[in-house]
Amino acid sequence: MYTQHFGFNRLPFENVPDPAFFYDHGDHARIRKQITGSLQSGRGLIVVTGPIGSGKTTLSQMIKADFNENIQVIWMAEPPADSISLYLFLAQELGLQPSSSEKTFLMRDIRKALLKINSDKKKCLVIIDESHLMSDEVINGVRLLNNLEEGSLKLVQLLLLGQEDMMEIINRPEMEPFKQRIAALEILGKMDADRIRKYVTHRIKVAGGTAALISDTGWEALSIAFNHGGTPRTINSVCDRSFNAAFEHGKPVVDAHDIYEATQKVGLITDVFHYIILLKNREREEQEEIASAENKSAPEEKSAPDIKQPAPAPIAPTTRTPAAAGKEKPRSLETENKIAPDIPKRTETKAKTSFADENSLKAPAILLLSATIALSLSIIFFCHRVDAGGVLACLAELFSF
Repeated sequence: MYTQHFGFNRLPFENVPDPAFFYDHGDHARIRKQITGSLQSGRGLIVVTGPIGSGKTTLSQMIKADFNENIQVIWMAEPPADSISLYLFLAQELGLQPSSSEKTFLMRDIRKALLKINSDKKKCLVIIDESHLMSDEVINGVRLLNNLEEGSLKLVQLLLLGQEDMMEIINRPEMEPFKQRIAALEILGKMDADRIRKYVTHRIKVAGGTAALISDTGWEALSIAFNHGGTPRTINSVCDRSFNAAFEHGKPVVDAHDIYEATQKVGLITDVFHYIILLKNREREEQEEIASAENKSAPEEKSAPDIKQPAPAPIAPTTRTPAAAGKEKPRSLETENKIAPDIPKRTETKAKTSFADENSLKAPAILLLSATIALSLSIIFFCHRVDAGGVLACLAELFSF
């Protein structure tokens, strides 16, 4: 497993009711305190409901650990089929050998045993798990057990743990006598994102690790996976598979991809996949920004220096007389170019344009000439075949078609 890879001294997310991993915060801490106070004061019947995997059984194990010295705990994993089976089970757990299976005699023997326990300054706690599966007869049997009293002292403490369906049973009109005898009714809810992070961190630390074993993206993905709340059992399953996925991929920490893979394995429908796509888009945008910044900061290539031509010396204006003008020598072509080097040679440009125009007309002229020759040859061939007398007769014969 991944324990050695991540430095754990034990598996942090096993779905077993281990008191060492009990998260003593939030609803669990409040209900634990409430149950402890009720048991110490001898209030009697306590009912705790909550969704599947909300930690009810782990809570009962903590209660057992809290009163391991001065309380006798009788724990039932599931309710019996009927009230007689309930009484027989309690009698055996109390060390009795009932002489009859009749309800009246069973209740008498159980009462005597409970009085003995209380006289020894101890208490008896009966925990019935999966109480939402109780039949109406068993519920009535629990009510009768709760009626066992000695003055103001309840002889037995009853803790019923059940799923949310238990509330539907309790709220039925015919269950009003039972409902009135409930001393404390507690409901375990789902954990929100903040509580989930603290819960997971708690279990990691108990196992010898640190919260840094889950990356920032991993924590965010975990919050997204349980954005509608989560129960300890489901959270444990996702985290266990996430650490296992990171171990299989050789990663030092759990990231969003591992959380997504774990949710797929447990069949949890989440938006973690969309979060991973968002992370990829952010990463691509950051890379593009870095590349753009590098391009801007890179020194521009130095271009070859422009060689500037020296400007022609200015010609000083002179005042010439007509006589001097007549004596002036005509300017040569070289002199003209030196004085006005930028004047276009229009004559040369016109010549080039005319030459280009002529070249563009050659192709149509050749095509027209070829067509004319072909037509003439066709007419001559036709006249030869029809053997007409003269050109006019041949043409008449041709157009007669």
